[in-house]
Amino acid sequence: MMLEHVLGLSAYLFSIGIYGLITSRNMVRAFMCLELILNVVNINFVTFFDFFDNRQLKGDIFSIFIIAIATAETAIGLAIVSSIYRNRKSTCINQSNLLNK
Repeated sequence: MMLEHVLGLSAYLFSIGIYGLITSRNMVRAFMCLELILNVVNINFVTFFDFFDNRQLKGDIFSIFIIAIATAETAIGLAIVSSIYRNRKSTCINQSNLLNK
């Protein structure tokens, strides 16, 4: 696969993730868009390191670290969302003003 095609796909998916992150009012949707952005970064790491230096596994190792960080972020984020939902009965970003108290 050519580098331009993968970069075009990555740019398209990244723009979808940014648009979803900016316009989402639901916290779960915002987390899903953030995960999409992190997966695009993984695609770029693997593609660049495979295209320019195919003898070493640096891109794959970076991707594994990003997947581990994204998993921890998802677990903590969903715990926060479930706690907010338990208290407020809503996951809307506009209605969660917990810092005002």
